[in-house]
Amino acid sequence: MSNTPNTPPVGDEIFLLKMGEMVLKGLNRRTFEERLMGNARRRLQKHGKFRITSRQSITYIEPKEASCDMEGAFETLRTLFGVVGLSRAKACEKTPEAILETAKTYLRDDLMEAATFKVESKRSDKTFPMTSIQLSQYVGGELNEAFPHIQADMHHPDVVVHVEVRDFAAYVHANPTPGAGGLPVGVGGKAVSLLSGGIDSPVASWMMAKRGVALEMVHFFSYPYTSPEAKEKVLELARLLTPWTGRLVVHVVPFTQIQEELRRSCPEALFTLLMRRFMMRIAEKVAQRVGAEGLVTGESLGQVASQTMQAMAVTGQVCTLPVFRPVVGMDKEEIIRTARKIGTFETSILPYEDCCTVFTPRHPKTRPHLDEIEAAEAALDIDGLIQAAVEGIERVVLDP
Repeated sequence: MSNTPNTPPVGDEIFLLKMGEMVLKGLNRRTFEERLMGNARRRLQKHGKFRITSRQSITYIEPKEASCDMEGAFETLRTLFGVVGLSRAKACEKTPEAILETAKTYLRDDLMEAATFKVESKRSDKTFPMTSIQLSQYVGGELNEAFPHIQADMHHPDVVVHVEVRDFAAYVHANPTPGAGGLPVGVGGKAVSLLSGGIDSPVASWMMAKRGVALEMVHFFSYPYTSPEAKEKVLELARLLTPWTGRLVVHVVPFTQIQEELRRSCPEALFTLLMRRFMMRIAEKVAQRVGAEGLVTGESLGQVASQTMQAMAVTGQVCTLPVFRPVVGMDKEEIIRTARKIGTFETSILPYEDCCTVFTPRHPKTRPHLDEIEAAEAALDIDGLIQAAVEGIERVVLDP
């Protein structure tokens, strides 16, 4: 069989990536597909050279050279947002005999270990001489002859043999691996996420990245009240997110002067709220610098004193950009479950305090009024404090 240029040749092992909600997009669907392919291309560079194409709601990723790290590439693709399922597949000629022979050899180990199986076929190329049902029956019957220890089970098989007859080749693979889902990072715009050393903010960042949002991070560091280890902990949390988000820039903001000024000049009960307002102002300054269109926080309604509805209204009031709070309706167990899934939980619970916990008031205000907050801020040089903090920002670049 001849191969069209830039299409997967038969005989090679390739990756098949299946898109999720992207296939429902209209005239801009190609934009989503190109973003997905671009993200995949960047992530796979460390594993070798790959040819990446997209057709009929499938992205094909084919190694260009024998030295490609297929295992490493597969693990990388598992964290690629925009993909709902991925498979290592074998391309073959579009004939029933070639498909059967490929299933026998390529899936031999899977079939030898299974007690039950079934065959599922899809025929995108309608010129193929068999219907999908006929192809499944043919391959299934022949496999049953070749592997007499396994039985057909249409409901709960140990292994599913997938056959896909597409434009340029047929593909054979076993059970697909679930993908990361969501949308390709970058199609949803850009936002700045406030990253602390806790459990919630990494989860919130991950959730926004899953919706296609490219992120830059802001972390507030109060040396010597918080240790260098606390800062490294947060940078490690950001590193753990990079397999999902891609390259991240963390803007480390010196926050000591602001917290000391709040302690000198403002009522203790308002410390946390005033501090949060400064954080939101500074995060918005960073967002304006980097061209971001929103802010992301890890606030969960009612979890702590600064996360009541009234408190969030007061802290959000200083922003002109939209503030996204993706975990706002989740309880702690749900957030922890997600943190474990994405690999940030064990780092988040390391015992290094961040700036939010060092200056916690004994009796924080939970139902603040905007006028009392603004009255307390009247004693402060807000613009000067923000300017000094912004000028002292350290940028840390983290690659996956």
